[in-house]
Amino acid sequence: MNMQLIERIRENEHSFSKGQRRIAKYIEEHYDSVAFMTASKLGVTVGVSESTVVRFATEIGYSGYPALQQAIQEMIRNRLTTVQRLENTSRNVPLDRLLDAVLEQDIDLIRRTAETVSHDAFYRAADALTKARRVYVVGAGSSAALAAFLTHYLSLIYESVRQLDATSESQILQQLVHIGPADALIAISFPRYSKKVVTALRHASNSGASVVAITDSELSPIAKHAEHVLLAKSDMVSFVDSIVAPMALINALIVTIAIKKKDEVSKTLGDLEKIWGEYGVFETVDPSGNSGQNI
Repeated sequence: MNMQLIERIRENEHSFSKGQRRIAKYIEEHYDSVAFMTASKLGVTVGVSESTVVRFATEIGYSGYPALQQAIQEMIRNRLTTVQRLENTSRNVPLDRLLDAVLEQDIDLIRRTAETVSHDAFYRAADALTKARRVYVVGAGSSAALAAFLTHYLSLIYESVRQLDATSESQILQQLVHIGPADALIAISFPRYSKKVVTALRHASNSGASVVAITDSELSPIAKHAEHVLLAKSDMVSFVDSIVAPMALINALIVTIAIKKKDEVSKTLGDLEKIWGEYGVFETVDPSGNSGQNI
């Protein structure tokens, strides 16, 4: 279990009430379940009040129960299997609360990302990407969706943008054969971390390219080899990754780069608007609800 959490419990156990000792013992023995329990649920499980659970969290140095729970969640996120996550969610979140629980968690992830993201790191990464000749983007698993979104918009900014096919390490390395100091790689990975993305990032770094890692922690394996590290809070409800906070961070990165390269981007978008209009790419919407003519 997280050594910092253990140390906090050990340092304060002399002052614990009988109920708080039961909480500490249960956390140590069942931390994988506590990670998904509400304060009320944990209280009922160990036979204490919800307020006792909250006081326990503050007494060992956390701002409240959510902060304690977050510490436990971050500790286990890369350890639990998808089956374990599904079971924990089923056991601890009532079916009629799932919609609210998921939405509330996503809102909290964006809020915590906004509070903790390094502005200096963000703008240094944007500056490095603005100067790049070619940009490569890589993500695996659910992060592949983030990589595809980022690649789509960067292709409106750069002449050369490529999303790497992360099928295998050999395939990734083959696609990076021409990467060099004038280029940049954006690597995206969240728990459970992809070894293939780590390989891509390490090779790009060894080749002298600017490397930007978008991940959840300084302890992430892709953070170790990156020149620029952008952190966004991520979590998992059941077996589904929540990528709303990373998506918000990526949106901000795209907009910042576009503004820095405004003249080039404006020309590209102007040319695209002419092409879209000439070929009737998009359907207009009549305010009355009827489809209009193509534009």
